[in-house]
Amino acid sequence: MSDGNDNDLKEGIDQEISSDSQLAEAQENIKSESSSEEIKKLEEKEHYELEYFSKEDLVKEKENLEKQLKELKEKTEKLQKETGESKNKFIHLQAEFENAQKRWDKNRQNLRIEYTGSVLRNFLPLYDSFKKALESASETEKKIIEGFYNQFMNIFKSYGVEPIKVEINDEFDYNIHEALTSIEKDDIPENRILEIVQDGFKYGKEVIRYTKVITSRKPKPPEPEPEEKETEEEVSEEPTTEEEKTEHKETEEKQIKEKKHKKHKKEKDNESS
Repeated sequence: MSDGNDNDLKEGIDQEISSDSQLAEAQENIKSESSSEEIKKLEEKEHYELEYFSKEDLVKEKENLEKQLKELKEKTEKLQKETGESKNKFIHLQAEFENAQKRWDKNRQNLRIEYTGSVLRNFLPLYDSFKKALESASETEKKIIEGFYNQFMNIFKSYGVEPIKVEINDEFDYNIHEALTSIEKDDIPENRILEIVQDGFKYGKEVIRYTKVITSRKPKPPEPEPEEKETEEEVSEEPTTEEEKTEHKETEEKQIKEKKHKKHKKEKDNESS
């Protein structure tokens, strides 16, 4: 009895397994059929699309694409040109800004030098007073004054102020000298310094006071003496007779002797003067 039941049970299980396998096969067949249908639809769609775009449409599409490409190239070139111009403008503006900054720095430095120089220039009369006091003071007074003078000069040097070096017989230079007057000198070349009236000073490369000097000049050449007008007697008529010719010749010789005598006397007077 039990063996029969087991057989029945086995048969039922085998039937179920066979039905499951048949179901799986059916599902696979359905999937394959559906995928084949999809592939067929895609092929039909592609075929439809290829049939839809005719040759004329493709040519027009190509022309449109070429036109768009050309426009894009033109826009690209235009943008590149504008970019180049903008870059050049930027470089130009940057150069102008740097030049303006350099000019501003230079002007600011020049203003500082000019202002400092104007302040230091106000102390130069004190230097002149020290120098005059040293020239006229006694030995004991000189020692006292020299202490103040050296202290004053050290302060000037700390600011970069130094006296302009000038010596007698130096050539006049309008960049550092100021000529008050000139004196005629035969034995000295022209435009040479004969005397230093007031010392000059420099603040760095800037002259804050020119050296006041007296220069030499060549004397004027002597004015030529007025030449004596030598007049000769005019003979109205040519001598014709022998006596007239002899008399005319003697007159000419006499005039020549007088001329030589006057010339010799004039040279002698010049030598004595």
